[in-house]
Parts: sequence; structure tokens; C-alpha cells
Amino acid sequence: MAKQNVAEQFVDILVRAGVKRLYGVVGDSLNPVTDAVRRNAAIEWIQVRHEETAAFAAGAEAQLTGRLAACAGSCGPGNLHLINGLYDAHRSMAPVLALAAQIPSSEIGTGYFQETHPDQLFRECSHYSEMISNPNQMPRVLQTAVQHAVGRNGVSVVSLPGDVAALPAPERAVEHALVTSRPTVRPGDAEIDALARMVDEAKRVTLFCGSGTAGAHAEVMEFAERVKSPVGHALRGKEWIQYDNPYDVGMSGLLGYGAAYEATHECDLLILLGTDFPYNAFLPDDVKIVQVDVRPEHLGRRSKLDLAVWGDVRETLRCLSPKVLPKTDRKFLDRMLKKHTDALEGVVKAYTRKVEKHTPIHPEYVASLLDEEAADDTIFTVDTGMNNVWAARYLTPNGRRRVIGSFTHGSMANAMPQAVGAQFLDRKRQVVAMSGDGGFSMLMGDFLTLVQYDLPVKVVLFNNSALGMVELEMLVAGLPSFGTTYRGTDYAAIARAAGAYGVRVEKPKQVRGALRDAFRHQGPALVDIVTDPNALSIPPKISAEMVSGFALSASKIVLDGGVGRMLQMARSNLRNVPRP
Repeated sequence: MAKQNVAEQFVDILVRAGVKRLYGVVGDSLNPVTDAVRRNAAIEWIQVRHEETAAFAAGAEAQLTGRLAACAGSCGPGNLHLINGLYDAHRSMAPVLALAAQIPSSEIGTGYFQETHPDQLFRECSHYSEMISNPNQMPRVLQTAVQHAVGRNGVSVVSLPGDVAALPAPERAVEHALVTSRPTVRPGDAEIDALARMVDEAKRVTLFCGSGTAGAHAEVMEFAERVKSPVGHALRGKEWIQYDNPYDVGMSGLLGYGAAYEATHECDLLILLGTDFPYNAFLPDDVKIVQVDVRPEHLGRRSKLDLAVWGDVRETLRCLSPKVLPKTDRKFLDRMLKKHTDALEGVVKAYTRKVEKHTPIHPEYVASLLDEEAADDTIFTVDTGMNNVWAARYLTPNGRRRVIGSFTHGSMANAMPQAVGAQFLDRKRQVVAMSGDGGFSMLMGDFLTLVQYDLPVKVVLFNNSALGMVELEMLVAGLPSFGTTYRGTDYAAIARAAGAYGVRVEKPKQVRGALRDAFRHQGPALVDIVTDPNALSIPPKISAEMVSGFALSASKIVLDGGVGRMLQMARSNLRNVPRP
């Protein structure tokens, strides 16, 4: 048997760790690794146009599966392009391993062509970042990187000079079993008992849920019923907790709607479940707060806690529920459900007047039709900015759909690259990228990746020729909009020129048919919808606190706009409220 080189051993370990694809752009410092991938049938090289896309695609794959995904960049500028997508993956708790190829090892420190120090550059966006400068470090360094990425749910970066990658791997290298999944974490009995006492003593309990409630829907619903609690959510908690939820009071935060804000401020006890909700201005400072999180470093970094519980949400609630006395008083829950319905009734009118005749097209109308026409198991990837608003308010979760975006890092241009990674997981599952023209045009070159691999991603482009969210921030801050508009572009024509299906929509009556035609198309498609750049309504009363960071307004509603089927859900929940 021929002796392995370091690159071949590197690729074999990735395969053993469960990696199916390596996203990247080839380059001379990567040649030994890409050649090893070429000769290994268990892993596929995915050629993208920009390394940032590679990192976003790997991050999306990791978020959707919970398994390790990988990307690679050549030396210097090549691996530097990975950094934005890696930041997003790391902050989204996605297990990603990045290979940062390095210049020849003998030239490091001499100012050589394309020299950077990736082992230092990536430390802020990773749990582990080290360089392999000697073959004898293999496979231990790579195995350690895998353990960090999987065990801590984040990014690991391994820097590897091209000349070292081509050297013979050490004989009798120590390879150990790799961690490929995380265990559940059970809180201690003392914390469970303390939380049970706090729940029993409180008259009004509110649950506020984040992405850490994934897999815990049944436990959250059971506990909410036991203590008669309203259930609000952060944006990343929407897909996990809003469906089949008779206790739903909406979302809090910058894009919030409904009664979630009131429910979190008018309770006696607020329990934060699996959320690292970043906006402390939306959290109360005069009620008792408990936080349950699997990552102890998240506990208490947004608000003062009366109790910190280190544990998995599902396991915590399984331990807690039997110890809590059932509550019978529904007054607080019913009042919040009524407020939630009233709030949605009030804002839904903002987009329903003559919507089928309004041009440019209301983006709210597009989002509501997209929600109706998309499949029940669609994976939506969502651009940052106004698309976050439309996704938060119109996409209806059902336990099968997935919605991912750059919800924590807040990067532009994430939707289409994330759709690449999502579609490679399953070519038969519908993947829809909700893109803005600003974000789409930033990494538009990777639309060609969809064409090259015939990935049937459907890009629904909200084309308002503006950076809508930035413009709103300026307006809220009392500034005139500046530098936020683009010259109008026919992106459908660009899509057709690239060899894909492309259609431009300028009239609202064409939207539904255009979406249906694109969804029926077997390959990649782009639906370029010209939307109203003025579809931004400032609240009728602007408080002094409403500055560019979207601090609270008196109305607690940042944007007017419809809320699609959520209003129907709220009305349905309200029908269950006992009448005196």
C-alpha cells in the first residue's frame, strides 16, 4: 500500500468525521488537498466562485444537519475571503471546519507573496485555530480541531502550508475515535428545585424561546399549559416554537410583532429558554429572570439573572415539569393572547388596501404569496435587512419548514450562498432564497454555481433598488437617506444570460403565477420582483430612544406591515380563551 501524504490523511480524517463536501476555490497552496479530494470517492469538491460563498454554504449545511461541514481557501486572499461566512457560522453555532492553506513553510515571516497569518486572523471567529507546520502534528491537530467544532458547536480553522501538505504522513500516526455529536446536558438538582420554587411562587410566568428550543416543542407546550404561560420567541426561535402553539404571543426584538414585548414585561417571572437574544433594551429590568442555556458563557450576558440554569432546554423541562404545581389562573395568558390578536389586527390593514393594484408591488404581498405557494418542507434562506422582516412576519412554520439566515452576525449576501449548501443536502427538497437586490448583487457571481451544478434553488428577489433597512435606520435616527439607492437592474435578464430560468415581475397580479412557474421549473430559477422601495412605515409616535439601533418606540412596533397567516393563528388561539 502506497504511503499517504499529509493532504491525503487530512482528507481521510474529514471523511471519517462525516464530511461529505469540501466547498472552496482551488489554488496552488491547496493543490495537494484538492488532488487528494479528487482521488477520494467519499468526498466531493464543490467549486464556488467566491470563498465567502464556500463558508456560508458549509455553515448552512451544518445548521441544517447538526453535522460537521467543511470549506477551504488557498493562501492569503483565498482564505481571507472565508472570514465573513465563518463569523456567521460561528455565531450561529454551526460546526464547521475551515482549511486555510498557507504559503510555503520556509517563507513564513519573510513578507512573501500573499503572506498572511491565518492561524492568528481566524481566532476571533473560531473555537480553535492552529497551524500544522510539521507532518508529525498530524493527525492530532486536525482531530483536535474536529472535536472543538463538533463539541462546542462552532468553527475550527486549520492552517496548512502547501509544501507540508505534500510531505509523507507519519507512520503509525495515532488516530482516535472522533466526536460526531453533542450530548444532552442535564442541570443539577439544586438548580431544578430552585427554578421549581420560583415558578410556584410566581403568579404570571412568560416563556421566551430561542433556537435552543429545537427539538423541545412538545416539552415547551406541556410546560406552558402547566403554568398557563404566554410563549414568545426570538427570530431564531420562530421555526421551532411558533407552530401548533396555542400560547403564541409573537416575537420581540427589532422586528417584533404582537404581544411578546408586553408578555415579557408584565409577568412576575420571565424564563429565557435557549436564547442568546442580543437586544437588552427589549428585556425587562424589573421582573425576575431565569435563563436556561446549554452554553454557560451565554448565561447572564444580556440581562441580570435571578437564576442561571446550565442545561439543554428539553432535558431541563423534562426534569422541571413534574416538580411544578399546575396553575389554574389563565387571566394573564388570556389577556396576552387578546393583546396579541389586537396588535396583529391593527397592523394587517397596512398592506391589504388595493394590494393587487399597487405598483411598485408591496413586498409584504410577495412574502404572503410565497408563504402560500412554497412547499410544506421548504428550506428558506433569508437575506439580512428587510427580507428578515418579511420572513419573520409572513413565513409560517409548521415543524417541517426550515428558515435560516445571518440572524446573529447580520451579514448581507448570505441567502443565495446558504441556499447552495442547503440544496446540496437534498436536490429533491425545495430551497428558496429570499434575496434582496443589494445582497444578491454582492455575491451574484455564485448564481453561476447554481447553474454549473444544476442546483434547483429558487431565488425570489425583492428588487427595490435600495438598501431598505439601512434607509429606515437613517430615517429613525432623523437622518436623510444617503447612499442607499441603486440604479434599477433587470436581474432576470442576467439569470437568462447565465443559462438559468429568469422572469421579471412588475405587476402584482403576475406574482403568484411567476412563483408557481419557477417552482415547477426543474433547475435553478430567479424571480425578479420589482417591489416598492417606500414600503417602510415609521410608527406614528417616535420616542427619543428610537435611534439608529432601533431602540424602543412607544408603540413597540418598529415597522407597520401585515403578518400573514399569523393573524389567523392568533384568532384561532383567541377562540380557545374561555368566555365569562
